[in-house]
Amino acid sequence: MPLSGTLLNVAAVLIGTTIGVLAGRRMPTRMQDSLTTGLGFFTLILAVSMGIRLFTDPAAQPGDDLAVLAALLAGVAVGEALRIHDGLEGLGAWFQRRLSAEGSPSRIAEGFVTASLVFCVGPLTLLGSIQNGLTGDIRLLAIKSLLDLVAAIAFAAGLGWGVGLSAITVLVLQGGIALSASLLAPVMDPITVLAITATGGLILIGVALRLLDIKAVRVANFLPALVLAPVFVRFAELVRGWIG
Repeated sequence: MPLSGTLLNVAAVLIGTTIGVLAGRRMPTRMQDSLTTGLGFFTLILAVSMGIRLFTDPAAQPGDDLAVLAALLAGVAVGEALRIHDGLEGLGAWFQRRLSAEGSPSRIAEGFVTASLVFCVGPLTLLGSIQNGLTGDIRLLAIKSLLDLVAAIAFAAGLGWGVGLSAITVLVLQGGIALSASLLAPVMDPITVLAITATGGLILIGVALRLLDIKAVRVANFLPALVLAPVFVRFAELVRGWIG
């Protein structure tokens, strides 16, 4: 079943959110802030490890780093023009208005946007969904589900029920990739995966900066770069061929 791994991931996010919210109600604000900061530290290290593969992976070639940089800049230009981040926050705010008790403070929008980005930007999202879609193997998504379960607990302790709404994003994105895996398979060679992984790492740095309250990066506006990165890397490959 091509959606089996995605459904497992959705369940993990919902369970983690429930645990986090129930535990979070009994936690001091300082502890909740510290949990979010700790998750920010982990996200930063994960982001750097993903991005640095562009310089250490055997599949990387000279000029691929500049191609990813160009894709990142072009992607954020597209994202800013389309106001993707504002759209996501608007969707979160819509949920907030519908689900929050009148007059009570809520972080539903922030939880939805932040968790959606963390759970859906990364190599396991792409590779696990493709593997599940092509072969029915859920091992990679099972690993991701465990990671997301732990992350959802930490997020929900500080950000509340909005984290659970990110399960919708996980279902739509991962499910869409899994169902489209047979069509995407011909272009999923090592350099394509590397380009997406490295670009995802750079985008995750923005998420880490938000979690650490360093800079409120409009992270979602960078997401088009994930689509553009393989295209720009292919162009770099053509340029190397012309020069060579």
